[in-house]
Amino acid sequence: MTTTAPALDDAPVPAPAPRIRLQQVPGFYEAMTALDKAAADGLDPVVAELVRTRASQLNGCAFCLDMHSRDARRRGVPEHKLHTLAAWRETPFFTARERAALALTEAVTRLGDHGVPDEVYDEAARRFEESELARLLALAVAINAWNRIGVASRMSPAPRHDHA
Repeated sequence: MTTTAPALDDAPVPAPAPRIRLQQVPGFYEAMTALDKAAADGLDPVVAELVRTRASQLNGCAFCLDMHSRDARRRGVPEHKLHTLAAWRETPFFTARERAALALTEAVTRLGDHGVPDEVYDEAARRFEESELARLLALAVAINAWNRIGVASRMSPAPRHDHA
């Protein structure tokens, strides 16, 4: 007699339970949302979503990674860019400005003992006007803060069955 294994192995595994909802801190989420909006205002929306997505990859924030990869597609970022974002240095898909933004984002996200290397900052300064560079740095700070909120509180994207 042959039995078949239940289809349970093919079902998605639920995310870990959230720890806490920081939305209960009065004004906190509103302030974070305003910070993020102020940082990104005037910055190329494609660059902004690439920055948010890459930082979220580095920080392992499932909620932000899901949200910003979807937002990037809505902003017109092609699938091949999103699929290779973790290896952006090894591809011909990213512009010089995008590469400078991604390098700066990685340096800000992985500060390490020596902070942001001069060559990384200087390359970004060559590619972005001063006001854009300030916004780029502000956005890297904002998404890193969001990532830390998401990871520490175990925020998770809602389950979905679409492929979008």
